[in-house]
Amino acid sequence: QVQLVESGGGLVQAGDSLKLSCADSGRTFSAYAMAWFRQAPGKEREFVAAINWSGRSTDYADSAEGRFTISRDAAANTVYLQMNSLKPEDTAVYYCAADRSLTRVRDSPSSWGQGTQVTVSS
Repeated sequence: QVQLVESGGGLVQAGDSLKLSCADSGRTFSAYAMAWFRQAPGKEREFVAAINWSGRSTDYADSAEGRFTISRDAAANTVYLQMNSLKPEDTAVYYCAADRSLTRVRDSPSSWGQGTQVTVSS
């Protein structure tokens, strides 16, 4: 069972950086692939980035490639999303997700956090 809590969101200016965290208070963090999704106002939730259980494999949406980096710290039961060169179109609620494989967490994750708001002003 995973219990996900996101943090690190906020209001920043275009070009700034922000690092999101997602802590898992359950006991099986190392067994799960993790992902970040986002949902902008009036839009559907979309995939941002994913990382497998070991941290050796990652996957990114085109919009995140080269600007965002997903990582995980097994000792801290935490997954991170480092976001650089932020743009106003990155404004959204960012959600953490978990599932048993990289494919499943990217396509249809079974566990979700409550989300954290990121707002990028121009």
